[in-house]
Amino acid sequence: MAHTLSTRKRIRQDRKRHLRNLSVKTRIKGLTKKFRAATEGSDTAETDRTLKETIRALDKAASKGIIPRLRASRKIGRLSKAAHVSLSAQDTPSS
Repeated sequence: MAHTLSTRKRIRQDRKRHLRNLSVKTRIKGLTKKFRAATEGSDTAETDRTLKETIRALDKAASKGIIPRLRASRKIGRLSKAAHVSLSAQDTPSS
């Protein structure tokens, strides 16, 4: 166990930050799953809305340092590509 007051405070701060970061990461994972489910469906508005919501959450987490900036950028690129593929597949009629 920590002996000095400053290390005890540091432990309290770390615990609080860990819980905050964990909730943000969990939200990002949930939004990503929601987006993937929306791309499987045929509703283009839902796909577009969930994509924007997920991108906003990723950007916000990256700006706060919860996830690395390049990881957020990579995830945004992959999600955008999946949305583009899904939306273009929905636009073409299947014969």
